Amino acid sequence: MYLRSKRKSSKEVSLYEPVGTDKEGNQIRLLDICECEDPDVVEELDLRLRIKVLHELIPKLLSGRELQIIEMRYGLNQTEPLTQREIAGKIGISRSYVSRIEKRALQRLREGFEKREDALELICEDL
Repeated sequence: MYLRSKRKSSKEVSLYEPVGTDKEGNQIRLLDICECEDPDVVEELDLRLRIKVLHELIPKLLSGRELQIIEMRYGLNQTEPLTQREIAGKIGISRSYVSRIEKRALQRLREGFEKREDALELICEDL
């Protein structure tokens, strides 16, 4: 009894203590309300590094038409992303040809990116 009464008068609060229920009747804990969803710094830096590497690889690995289609398709260089049909109309080729070029360009970028990552992993292992 003493511990229960002491706990009620204590100013300590557990983050896992229920504070209410939501619309579906699930318990809401204090942790759910206070939880901060800031991105992990390491993940944020990794993402920025990957984006930078990708921007370096794009002009090195892609031909003129592939580069043009990838830029228009994904809205690179401050442009609005376009559908394959819109790109086909602008360039004057079929939508299926745009799709094939896009697929080939993405495969090249994927392979180049993987090679770059493999090289970085080897360098890190040597350290």
